[in-house]
Amino acid sequence: MMHGPVPDRDAQNSAVAGQGLAAALDRGLAILNSIIVVFAAFALVAACAILSYSVLSRALFKAANYWQDEAAVFLLVGATFMTAAYVQQNRGHIGIEAFVGLLSPFANKVRLWLVDAATFLFCAFFTWKSWTLAHEAYVDGQVSNSMWSPPLAIPYSLMALGMSLLCVQILVQLALPFTRARQP
Repeated sequence: MMHGPVPDRDAQNSAVAGQGLAAALDRGLAILNSIIVVFAAFALVAACAILSYSVLSRALFKAANYWQDEAAVFLLVGATFMTAAYVQQNRGHIGIEAFVGLLSPFANKVRLWLVDAATFLFCAFFTWKSWTLAHEAYVDGQVSNSMWSPPLAIPYSLMALGMSLLCVQILVQLALPFTRARQP
């Protein structure tokens, strides 16, 4: 729950306007994240339409439900993981801000950087495991247990790609304070 400004949100605009590799990556990720969010919105609408069709076809026509649930899950997995970097870019993830008011601005910046570093370590491990899972699913030809049997490499790859983008976003956020310190 957000009750006040997050210490690095105000500095975000100056980072985007800055020079250097981290600022350029930040601008590039902002554009890519904006594009991904549009596609994710379409995926969410498609998932809603598919599930609505599933419910109506079952209720009205007693039609079998072979593919609808899994298609909706695949779309939701893709939308969730692919937009994680966008949420991180805007600092929209849930955060506990009990110490923000108690610490100095410098201490808050250090705290935020340390939280980002710990988050990166967890996300990097999750990314590595996601890529190994996607690779195994692709190499072994794993499919879901339903009659439709779509390849599991699809959702696993979306998960791995989304987590990779999240790791890049966190790395850029970890680097930005150091690039700002070197600016004249």
